[in-house]
Amino acid sequence: MAIYRLLENTVFGPEEIERLVTAYEQTLRALGLKDRSDPITQLVAEKIIAVGRLGIEDPAEISKLALNKLGSWGR
Repeated sequence: MAIYRLLENTVFGPEEIERLVTAYEQTLRALGLKDRSDPITQLVAEKIIAVGRLGIEDPAEISKLALNKLGSWGR
C-alpha cells in the first residue's frame, strides 16, 4: 500500500499513522479506487500525508481536505 511506504521515514507516531491510513482508505473509497497498485494511490497518499501534517485528528476531515486538494475526483 502506497501510504505505508511513504510513512516509513516520517515522524508520525502509531496513532497518527492509524488516522492517516483510515483517511487514506476513506479517500480511496470516495474516489472509487479499488486497485491499490494503481499509481494514483501514490498521489492520494501524498495528499493525505500533507494534510496530516496540519495536525488535523479526524480521519474524515483529513479525507475531505485531501479530496479538495485532489480536485473534483469522486464528485
